[in-house]
Amino acid sequence: MAYDEPLADRIHDILADQESLREQKMFGGLAFLVRDKMVVCVGTGSRALLVRVDGVREPEYLEHAGAHHAVMGRDRSMGAGWITVDAEALTSEAALGFWVAAALEHNVNSAD
Repeated sequence: MAYDEPLADRIHDILADQESLREQKMFGGLAFLVRDKMVVCVGTGSRALLVRVDGVREPEYLEHAGAHHAVMGRDRSMGAGWITVDAEALTSEAALGFWVAAALEHNVNSAD
């Protein structure tokens, strides 16, 4: 199954002003990298977006509609700060912008 191309286009528009923006296929979808670190990855199905955020703030982010702690395969945690967001929670530009901004904040402040 292909990733959600319209969602990828919306994310590209949001990140277009990032100097080091790069797109790369990974996790079965299309990842957007800034400063050579993944910010978000557009996936397939109902959990449309994988977001890399500050792990300390994960509990706060998980309170948002459609947000879930990310797992790989059969209930294998991806670790703190990895969140998937349901497609239904990304229909507005404000909602999508919130998640991209949260991921960019982590990207800019992260040493890893």
